[in-house]
Parts: sequence; structure tokens; C-alpha cells
Amino acid sequence: MSIPPSRSRPWSPYLGGALAGLLVVLSVFVAGKYFGASTTFVRGAGFVESLLAPERVAAMPYFIKEAPKLDWQALFVVGILVGAALASQVSGTFRVQSVPDSFDRRFGGSALRRGAVAFLGGVLAMFGARLADGCPSGHGLSGTLQLSVSGFIALACFFIGGIITARMQYKGR
Repeated sequence: MSIPPSRSRPWSPYLGGALAGLLVVLSVFVAGKYFGASTTFVRGAGFVESLLAPERVAAMPYFIKEAPKLDWQALFVVGILVGAALASQVSGTFRVQSVPDSFDRRFGGSALRRGAVAFLGGVLAMFGARLADGCPSGHGLSGTLQLSVSGFIALACFFIGGIITARMQYKGR
């Protein structure tokens, strides 16, 4: 399905936020599960490593606490990818792109440099998520839904970090 560019229109962030909030409430009522995504990547890495060196993974303190497995959170992460693809198709904004256009203006035309910056950003985001024992979906959506003080503090920190990063990235534009 392809919509002409003149008719394409991104989804309202307010509608997206409301739908995410509705989805997390339904997730708790139907499945008794709160959102969380970052642990999936760590568990997935441990799952793959356990196929190659199971005794090493079994001895790691983190994987004693968090069993390396593919569970409902892995399906949640896959659902995020599929849902984003469907939403962009419906809105007519779908396109394959390695990094945002703004990276070209900010970091230059070198694909290697832009890719390295994007990779470094992902590494920092994952490190922060592990350090905080959760990501924006875990602390921000699920934590605040439970009225957790740590969720509100983490959410405030996510917004402050996002504002600082956006100002650096877009230089006030």
C-alpha cells in the first residue's frame, strides 16, 4: 500500500501516547504484565551465548537473577517493530532509512560516521537502561502507572536527557 506523499501525514504524538497508555492498561488487565523492553535485549544476548557457552552464562550473577530466555517481552519488542511499520504504512510515512536526515546535517555526509554515532547512542541508551534497571517503557510507562516514585524520577530524567539531546542535535531549530 502506498499513499502519495502529498496525502501522507504522521500520526499525532498525542494519539500515539494515548494509545500506548491504553495498551499498557490492557496489558495489565488481560495478561498481568507491565511493559518493559530493554531486558529483552540482555536476555536475548544471554540466550544466544548460552547456546555456545552454557556453563559461562549459568555462572554469571546477572543471568542467575534474570534467566536468559525468549519470553513475552521478546514478542512485545517484535510487536513494536511490526506496529511501527504498520502505522507508518497507514500514515503514508514509511520509508527505509538507516539514520535520520538530521544526522546528515549534524554529523556530515559520511555514512560510517553517522552509523557510528547511531551505534554509540544505542550503546549509551542500553547502558543507561541497565544502570537504571529499566528503560523508558519500563520506568516511564509501567513505573508511573504503578505510581512508583522511581518511575516518576526516571521519567523526569528521560525528559531532561531528551531535551538536552534534542537541543544539541537540532541546535535550537
